[in-house]
Amino acid sequence: MTFDLIIIGSGQAGGPLASAAAQAGRRVALIEREHVGGTCINDGCTPTKTMVASARVAYLARRAADFGVHTGPVRVDMVRIRERKAEVVASFRDGGQQRLETQENLELIWGEAAFTAPKTLTVALSGGGERTLEAETVVVNVGQRPSVPPLDGLKGVPFLTSTTVMELGAVPEHLLILGGGYIGLEFAQMFRRFGSEVTIIQRGKQLLPREDQDIADAVTDILREDGVTVLLETGAEAVSSQNGVTVTLSGGKTVSGSHLLVATGRTPNSDSLNLQAAGVETDDKGYVKTDDRLETSTPGVYAVGDVKGGPAFTHISYDDFRILKSNLLDGGSKTTKGRDVPYTVFIDPQLGRVGLSEDDAKKQGKKVKVATLPMTQVARAIETDETRGLMKVLVDAETDQLLGAAVLGLEGGEIMSLLQVAMMGGLPYTALRDATFAHPTLAESLNNLFAPLT
Repeated sequence: MTFDLIIIGSGQAGGPLASAAAQAGRRVALIEREHVGGTCINDGCTPTKTMVASARVAYLARRAADFGVHTGPVRVDMVRIRERKAEVVASFRDGGQQRLETQENLELIWGEAAFTAPKTLTVALSGGGERTLEAETVVVNVGQRPSVPPLDGLKGVPFLTSTTVMELGAVPEHLLILGGGYIGLEFAQMFRRFGSEVTIIQRGKQLLPREDQDIADAVTDILREDGVTVLLETGAEAVSSQNGVTVTLSGGKTVSGSHLLVATGRTPNSDSLNLQAAGVETDDKGYVKTDDRLETSTPGVYAVGDVKGGPAFTHISYDDFRILKSNLLDGGSKTTKGRDVPYTVFIDPQLGRVGLSEDDAKKQGKKVKVATLPMTQVARAIETDETRGLMKVLVDAETDQLLGAAVLGLEGGEIMSLLQVAMMGGLPYTALRDATFAHPTLAESLNNLFAPLT
């Protein structure tokens, strides 16, 4: 069958684009092999943040006496936590699927797609059989999956991934985590708050290797204060099922636990698409190469979301959708050049980041002024007894413009977003330093954050 547009994958770029194109009168085929909504709704943002919320309740319940509130013993019910997570996921997923299935001009096709020519695909249907589709425009939105490292013995151990760890029906006695990135840290703190003993094994010299050392150190301090064991500059050399799960570390030492979570990165789901038949180029890791308008090496074939590499965030995928909607449907000329890449790591307190880090600025040879403010000096944080972390901003020494910020603290993602809006509006730091914010809010701490800069 011939369509105007074929989209492979219903993630946070593919689904909205399919709806927008169908509403514009284009005949659209949207191919999905498993669940509508992509990683964000099914395996990423929605389920993990739902469980993070449960973990925070457990944390606050144990701290209730600090606030003058006395409760009984705290008991964590993983089955109910899992059920609540599934309920939220289902509500998001089912609503999205219903909208797609009832959209005029749009056919939602369940199956596995592969190219047979630049604009032709064969779909192995989930219910059996096969269909051949073609269109002048094809969009690849197939996302990523957890990577499995070539670690000796790993195939013989029932290890967990970021997807399967959320299906546990009981709190692990001792969770070992390979990897000190964003995913590993969120699960580390979460399961520690549920009651697990947790050990993070990180090969690098710091957690969160993309962050400045002072921010990474502050995150490490918070996790250790919560009772998480953090092993830095420690490689995993082998794994066995001895004593539950045993990891042999660099140097010959071992650490044993009841469960093992592998959080060492993600792999693009491009390997099943037969991209060679379409002439679509990938890098050595399998990520699809695109230009700044998201077009691949084959004209008329585009890639959006995580499969193209770069920042793997839902909001970036959604912005990819907006770029293609503008260019393909509205006659626009949007590109990815210069777009902000904000993100929030949902440990508690949150780490919100936007713009350049101090390390980035040094590498680029920029003259910057740096200001920091510990959360212990933020009135709202003191009042709520949430004083862990710090704020850090970079200002261009010549223009007084904000270049970047890291906010590790209470609602760090929200304060980061406020700073991002200032960056988008081209406000000098003095506008925030001298602004009259409501008291007592977190926003007013920006007065004190910028005050030392001259």
